Amino acid sequence: VQLQAFGGGLVQAGGSLRLSCVASKRTTTNNAMAWFRQAPGKEREFVSTISWRGDRTVYGDSVKGRFTISRDNAKGTVSLQMNSLQPEDTGVYYCAAGRKAIAGSNSYDYAYWGQGTQVTVSS
Repeated sequence: VQLQAFGGGLVQAGGSLRLSCVASKRTTTNNAMAWFRQAPGKEREFVSTISWRGDRTVYGDSVKGRFTISRDNAKGTVSLQMNSLQPEDTGVYYCAAGRKAIAGSNSYDYAYWGQGTQVTVSS
């Protein structure tokens, strides 16, 4: 089982980044996928989740209207388009694969985790 996230970097406030996560078909098939993030000294925070079929998406309150999650099941990828980034969006972003086709915002819903990619937003 392997998930690899990439696309992080340094961006100015108001800018955009697109994160992607590649995983094995075995990991993603029939499972929801999600993004979480963790800022220094803070607990891991739910960002967004998408169902296996892609017909259900949920966003954390702090990113609603700015971030968009999507997935390509043929490629085994999940992406996170992040617009209007703010310094409070800074952190390590983790992709995760769930145990079922639909999952929620609780980290316990997710069985597999990637290594994370750093996003830094400067003011």
